[in-house]
Amino acid sequence: MSDSPVFPVLRRRRPEVLAPAGSLRSLKAAVDFGADAVYCAGKEFGMRSAPRNLSLEEFEEGSRYAHAVGARVYVTCNVLPRNDEIGPLREYVGTLAQTGVDALIVTDIGVLMEARRIAPRLELHVSTQAGVTNYQAANALHELGAKRVVLARELDLQAVRDIRANIAPDMDVECFVHGSMCMAFSGRCLLSNYLTGRDANHGECAQPCRWKYGVVEEKRPGRFFPVEQSDQGTFLFNSQDMSMLEHLDDLIDAGATSLKIEGRAKSAYYVAAMSNAYKCAVDEYMVSRGFEDREGHVLRPFHDRIDPASVGHVPAHEAPGPVAPVILPHWLVQEPYKVSHRDYCTGFYYPQNRAGENYDRGGYHRDWLVVGEVTSYDPSSGRVALVSRNKIEAGQRIEFLIPGREPLGFTVPAGQLRDEQGTPVTSINNPAHVFSMPCPQAVPANAAIRSRAPRPTLKAQ
Repeated sequence: MSDSPVFPVLRRRRPEVLAPAGSLRSLKAAVDFGADAVYCAGKEFGMRSAPRNLSLEEFEEGSRYAHAVGARVYVTCNVLPRNDEIGPLREYVGTLAQTGVDALIVTDIGVLMEARRIAPRLELHVSTQAGVTNYQAANALHELGAKRVVLARELDLQAVRDIRANIAPDMDVECFVHGSMCMAFSGRCLLSNYLTGRDANHGECAQPCRWKYGVVEEKRPGRFFPVEQSDQGTFLFNSQDMSMLEHLDDLIDAGATSLKIEGRAKSAYYVAAMSNAYKCAVDEYMVSRGFEDREGHVLRPFHDRIDPASVGHVPAHEAPGPVAPVILPHWLVQEPYKVSHRDYCTGFYYPQNRAGENYDRGGYHRDWLVVGEVTSYDPSSGRVALVSRNKIEAGQRIEFLIPGREPLGFTVPAGQLRDEQGTPVTSINNPAHVFSMPCPQAVPANAAIRSRAPRPTLKAQ
């Protein structure tokens, strides 16, 4: 007989797409491209110190911007604080509570308890750094005031099902679905601190797991020999990136409340593209499962489809039965390959196909470039004004990334490019300058314009 508490099957809102933001610009891009919530850090006590992060004033502005369309803002306070940081962190949390943000993401239990006292209005989410791997831990954190747990990345789908089935109905389950993975237990790593003095648990990771390593023979100083897996050497601990876009149906069916995209150090374009991709994938799920129609109208209440075989207390009438996989359109499947990325995997969700390492390269695939950003569209002339980022020329195939729909493909016509004064130009090749071009359809401001990266030219032998 199970010693776990018995809870009814959860009834809740549609799955949340949770996007990263390392700046106010990224926050707004995430919201513009469909994110239901955004997580970001302030200038202190977050686990990413490299991004610009947000000031208190920017939290206020970002919260207003998000709330205007029903999105929410979560703030990371998930460092493991030392004794001399307790006082400043307490003051910081109290100040954050006045900015309009919706939740704090914490790791340390002391911080959780203090935040509950100081900022009772804010939801408390327990970070993946806490390493929650079972429902007992989740329930204990719920009793301490946590509204959500961000599950450890080491879990498979069955573990997610079991946790969802054995925790309180009002507790959210957040799971990573996309982005970089650490070669450490839920991100708690000492390698950076040991090699460089930069503390990964205070947001200063130097990513030594991505370095290219070799060995030096004692009597041959200065001569480096690669730790070989191929003729290119190897990259120790160099984990693949996660992409669960094509498997969101499995994860949502397992009980994931929130689908978390990693990448607070990424560009606003990355945030926009992945927010859009995952929101469109959730929309496809809701339609395919019969919860909504194509216009977003509710057809029946959404609820988790928990597998009763995984737990003993789900009533028989709640059994979901077999369901067909959700098939995403081809354009959507291609979206993760149009941002900077390492080789993809599905993390640890499928035991038969676990995450691996890249032994032969430490860099990123960058097959697409952002070439511009739309500032406005003039319907009378059918032209877009844009700020340039990379070269655009006649005959080039480009795409406009548009929220909530398939990108608009377009071949740049000859003789139609103009500078800010309206003077014809043969190509756009001045970054951060304003230009215009024709566009066959209306596109919104802030739509990214992208193009395939040119293939490197092979040198003659």
